[in-house]
Amino acid sequence: MSPLIVPVSKLVEEAKKNIDLIYPFLARKRITDENTFFVDIRDIRELWREGKLENAFHAPRGMIEFWVDPSSPYYKRFFKPENNFILYCATGWRSALATNTMKKMGYKNVLSLEGGFKQWKKCMLPTVSVERD
Repeated sequence: MSPLIVPVSKLVEEAKKNIDLIYPFLARKRITDENTFFVDIRDIRELWREGKLENAFHAPRGMIEFWVDPSSPYYKRFFKPENNFILYCATGWRSALATNTMKKMGYKNVLSLEGGFKQWKKCMLPTVSVERD
């Protein structure tokens, strides 16, 4: 087996140099902001198993680029560039990469939740269950 040319940890490290992070307690204060939207980019099975932040929009990591691009046939109007977005995943790695991608695509008001959903729960902040359809 050949070694990885660039390990994912290096990609995350590089992404974090280009993005802004927000810590759970500060993010919690933004939940009531009508122009800030939390985006859960974890796999749906993670949401079923662990829950999510209340009112978070689910956008699987593999669809972010397609859903945020107005020229894409998969574009979701939820992703208005003038809105503020806080992306999160389980630990913050995927959300760092996705936040970096959104910034490269022209989104200015996008943050990554430092430590992800695990850190949010560790801070004992509220979550809700997600039922299977």
